[in-house]
Amino acid sequence: MAENLYVPLANRAMIAVGGEDARTFLQGLVSNDVDRVAPDRAIYAALLTPQGRYLFDFFIVEIAGTLHLDCEAVRHGELLKRLAMYKLRAKVTLRAADGLAVFAAFGDGALAALGLDGAPGLARAIDGGVVYTDPRNAKAGARAALPPEAAQAEFEKAGFRRAEFAEYDAMRMGLALPESGRDLVADRALLLECGFEGLNGVDFEKGCYVGQEVTTRMKRRALVKKLLLPVAIDGEAPSPGTKVMRDGVEVGELRSSQGNLGLALLRLDAMEGDLIAGAAHISPRPRG
Repeated sequence: MAENLYVPLANRAMIAVGGEDARTFLQGLVSNDVDRVAPDRAIYAALLTPQGRYLFDFFIVEIAGTLHLDCEAVRHGELLKRLAMYKLRAKVTLRAADGLAVFAAFGDGALAALGLDGAPGLARAIDGGVVYTDPRNAKAGARAALPPEAAQAEFEKAGFRRAEFAEYDAMRMGLALPESGRDLVADRALLLECGFEGLNGVDFEKGCYVGQEVTTRMKRRALVKKLLLPVAIDGEAPSPGTKVMRDGVEVGELRSSQGNLGLALLRLDAMEGDLIAGAAHISPRPRG
């Protein structure tokens, strides 16, 4: 990709988690090590049910001394309520950070143009917000949380062209980056089946968090039998949730798609043969 592109992610929202107990509060809840978050470091993490099922995923960044979560916009109110449920007597403040908008910036020279490199989660403060290398995969470029009025000028100054969401969507599918609400199904998805270990979204050394026991057991006992993978789609893309069949047997489920590319949760023992979803034939591709 020769051109550097940026796109506003209107499907994302920001939550500020402040107070003197903010870091320890989140550390006991989420799948990754919050102690790694700093002005120059962002992480990717998830909040699970006690049974180890996915509830929410988000990026955690530090802006002006306060932790912020980049989360799914349509469910950010639910996330606020869930965090408040765990708050108890912790000295923590929770609020929507409406003054910040979320952006993705990608292209072969995107990181360099923003003063970043390929170190996962490398971050720097910029214009009242933060820009950082995508901690899941540096090939995805950068993410940013910025005041909306400053963002366009900042990206255009760095030589970026504003892209359509579909361009970003195709890029992230090719890298097997799951999207909240489309590829990650609340109360059903399991982190390791959705590739969170390879996306730097789980820390197996950090200690206890909600759902940690189930996630660790799957890792240690090699219980992962399915994996979210990019797929090429030959034919009209079926709707999300369409079952993937092989020889009349269900072997997976299609999730999001864009044109002839999509993501599907597939059984690891069903990678070969004629895979059919609706009227389309699908072929697994390597993860980015």
